[in-house]
Amino acid sequence: MVEREGFRRYVAHGILWIGIAIVAFPVYLAFVASTQDNAVIANGQMSLWPGNHFIETYYRTIFIGTTGTTREPVAMMLLNSFIMAMSIALGKIFISILSAYAIVYFRFPFRMSVFWLIFITLMLPVEVRIYPTYKIAADLNLLDSYSGLALPLIASATATLLFRQFFMTVPDELLEASRIDGAGPFRFFKDTLLPLSRTNMAALFVILFIYGWNQYIWPLLITTRDDMQTIQVGIRKMIVTSDALTEWPIVMATAVLAMLPPVAIVIVMQKLFVRGLVETEK
Repeated sequence: MVEREGFRRYVAHGILWIGIAIVAFPVYLAFVASTQDNAVIANGQMSLWPGNHFIETYYRTIFIGTTGTTREPVAMMLLNSFIMAMSIALGKIFISILSAYAIVYFRFPFRMSVFWLIFITLMLPVEVRIYPTYKIAADLNLLDSYSGLALPLIASATATLLFRQFFMTVPDELLEASRIDGAGPFRFFKDTLLPLSRTNMAALFVILFIYGWNQYIWPLLITTRDDMQTIQVGIRKMIVTSDALTEWPIVMATAVLAMLPPVAIVIVMQKLFVRGLVETEK
């Protein structure tokens, strides 16, 4: 019996390692291509081992740029994407937790109607309302600005729903105890609900940061200057019409660098992220 369980464990681990290899192999190929010579890649003669151009390629990618349709260094693109993703993630959490708090703990006319109006916006993603959103951003002079990149995407019905569902599980005794201690609505929110919501906010932050980091259509429309474009737009602009003119080592190095911030966020916040997803009792 013990031998059968041990065999099953080895089989399960083997399947997991195969899955990891399938997922990681394209990333490895991108890294290898970033260290090869452009002529070798264009001729289809790239080896499976890293080349000798690692330092040269990554220095040029980060600080100099490419000769494609965008000539900005990737360091600026990474900064733009990071500011956009952080603004979207923090803004969504801030607005959503306040709106959920108001819906759950305040009694005002048409309270549930307001909630359902917020919930209905899930059916209208930014791709559906792209033209009116762009028109408003242009009228407010938000083109080529960090405000224009983040503000139109900052509202989140999903986060509002999740915070509302969590607040409804908080025992009413905590609210009564806060009232007995003389705590007002703001103090109850700051001293009681915020600490209890820490893991939920961490899980949402990871998801929303990756959501903001991977945005492509909106930054493509809202930015006209190369110094304001994000990493996703920059990668696409680096790939020109003719494969022979595309600097593939720089493109692949940019793709590798674009993976690092989301991976770092997930690694740093891994424990809180998992707890926020699996915990049901606080």
